[in-house]
Amino acid sequence: MPNPFDLVIFDCDGVLVDSERLGVLVEAELITAEGWTVTPAEVASHFLGKTDEHMLGEIERQVGRALGAEWLARLHERYAERFVTDLKAIDGITDLLDALVHAGIPTCVASSGTPEKMATTLGITGLYERFTGRIYSAVDVERGKPAPDLFLHAAASMGVAPERCAVVEDSPAGVTAARAAGMTVFAFETELVDTELLHGPRTTTFPSMRDLIEPLTTVR
Repeated sequence: MPNPFDLVIFDCDGVLVDSERLGVLVEAELITAEGWTVTPAEVASHFLGKTDEHMLGEIERQVGRALGAEWLARLHERYAERFVTDLKAIDGITDLLDALVHAGIPTCVASSGTPEKMATTLGITGLYERFTGRIYSAVDVERGKPAPDLFLHAAASMGVAPERCAVVEDSPAGVTAARAAGMTVFAFETELVDTELLHGPRTTTFPSMRDLIEPLTTVR
């Protein structure tokens, strides 16, 4: 019997590394300093799973002035400072990745984050070498999540049909993108997102990465 999937595509922030919890804290501080008072929960609701460009455009509309690339550069500096001291891999992710290797199921990363950010976060947590050469960013495609472009690009680059792909996501934008790509979705339940927002067709929610070992590796 074949494996259930020919490729497992992982989002990065909040799925492989615990960067979203830290990131929304940094983002809330910097956005509030520009005059738009937001909480970390509100930042998550507005921007989780979206690109930096989408976030910057919305902030500029709210504060009524251009912030530009310099603001994003400052944001990434603050990310790096926080990540170096506090960033960890998501609990159970190495067990899941080891099980996928054992089952012979290829993996890759498809994230709204920039290649530089992923190199930093995956490097700090010791996960980068597990995905070297198989890391895809929203900068590679015309439209970021919730459009399906990034997931379709990752699948095509890996030589796998969309219907044979599983996607592990944690944001409504990412889940929507994976569904639009025609892929099976496993949505990680976190404190940043109302689980109800993740429910939908071809989607299974789960609370622990170890819970995915059986559904992603058991032959059918």
